Amino acid sequence: MFIGGGGAEYGEAQGLNLRYANRHGLIAGATGTGKTVTLQILAEGFSAAGVPVFLSDVKGDLSGLAAAGSADFKLHEAFTSRAATIGFADYRYESFPVTFWDLFGAQGHPVRTTVAEMGPLLLSRLLELTEAQEGIMNIAFRVADEQGMPLLDLKDLQALLVWVGQNGSELSLRYGNVSTQSVGAIQRQLLVLENQGGTKLFGEPALELSDLMRTDTDGRGRINILSSDKLMSAPRLYATFLLWLLSELFETLPEVGDPDKPKLVFFFDEAHLLFEGAPKALVEKVEQVARLIRSKGVGVYFITQNPDDVPEDILGQLGNRFQHALRAFTARDQKALTRAAETYRPNPRFDTGEAIRDVGVGEAVTSMLQKKGVPGIVERTLIRPPSSKLGPIDAATRAQVMANSPVSGKYDTTVDRKSAYEILAARADEAAKEAEDAETKAEEKSAAEREFNAGRRYTGIKVSRSSSRRTTTRETGIGGSFGKAVTDVVLKELKGTTGRRIVRGILGGLFKGR
Repeated sequence: MFIGGGGAEYGEAQGLNLRYANRHGLIAGATGTGKTVTLQILAEGFSAAGVPVFLSDVKGDLSGLAAAGSADFKLHEAFTSRAATIGFADYRYESFPVTFWDLFGAQGHPVRTTVAEMGPLLLSRLLELTEAQEGIMNIAFRVADEQGMPLLDLKDLQALLVWVGQNGSELSLRYGNVSTQSVGAIQRQLLVLENQGGTKLFGEPALELSDLMRTDTDGRGRINILSSDKLMSAPRLYATFLLWLLSELFETLPEVGDPDKPKLVFFFDEAHLLFEGAPKALVEKVEQVARLIRSKGVGVYFITQNPDDVPEDILGQLGNRFQHALRAFTARDQKALTRAAETYRPNPRFDTGEAIRDVGVGEAVTSMLQKKGVPGIVERTLIRPPSSKLGPIDAATRAQVMANSPVSGKYDTTVDRKSAYEILAARADEAAKEAEDAETKAEEKSAAEREFNAGRRYTGIKVSRSSSRRTTTRETGIGGSFGKAVTDVVLKELKGTTGRRIVRGILGGLFKGR
């Protein structure tokens, strides 16, 4: 695949061997040095070779891949002149088969995944959870698996976390401490994600990876462009989604070894967003994917301003390199430039560090893998001009491309099938109904007992005796009460001193009479 080169002050023409294109790559350089054009011509070359491409359009410029360049473009003469200089005899303007995607469904076909497919690790990274909160997220996913509750969208996860909080004491005995404070913190982070439009990322129909690996009727690979200009306002969402996509490709695709050409090439623009503040476990995950996914026939190309933005262990996996100019204005920049130069196989014709500093716009210091995967000698290269339109297309052209897309209508309508939210809602309704039935039965039983007791009060035997006694008491009236009072006084007096005297007098008289 032709990249560029040629001219008196440059080395021989540079090309990317498709057999080693799955060994990954790096496009680096300061803002305005030509990284976007390099990405564009690589996408064109892969598509022409029948290799599908996935890339993110951060600035909105790459939509021009869907339209052919034009002779009335202001850079037409510069492009044709450069093509002649580097010996690009086949240079012509043409469009390429493009499929537009957009997480928000505005600038492309909606692209979604499910909460379950995202998994607790990436979701915790997206929500910036603490270690304890990530532990609760893992518990929630385990419970969902064990109880057969699919986690598809955000409301499924929110409902499940409510259930986990309500049953925390029981779950703690089996899985460890589940605090309601941590559950509440996760819910707040989900609310932030929801406010950022994250609800559109999760749901069904979920993206089928096969739709990213299509070829056109003429055998050219389709270029999948993710609209990312608005997505960049939520950089963690952007980075997490692309990492999820890489992970899905890694876990889904079969082993193919080293094919004659890649099955898919993945461009990760603004790659520094993937690693800024990332926990060690996540960086290790990226390193694992970068190291092993090439055996699945997938090439990953990171685009960033400085090679230092990529961890060293991952940087060592990137065999094909396109280094645009680095500006060394500070001591730190000088060190970064020196480190970048040291990663290339030196060329005796020039100093690599000086070349990286001095190359102009549209030029790059390049190194491609050669036979047996050996890095090629570094060369100063004039990057070939693009065949497609340089810059964005208009809204009407985009709409036409989307209407003619092979996935048109497939992802447009959201499907909300039975999942964790509906299952838990049904359980709550059933429990509420059972509680209501139990309360109704209790009230009916209480009413029956009151009615039974009321019936005994008027007709029962015990009630009759009780009524008789009360009637007798009432019948005594005032007289009965007075007589009882007198009797009580007499008995009291008899028990006292006066009573004893009276008794002795009576008894004495009796004995005298005898």
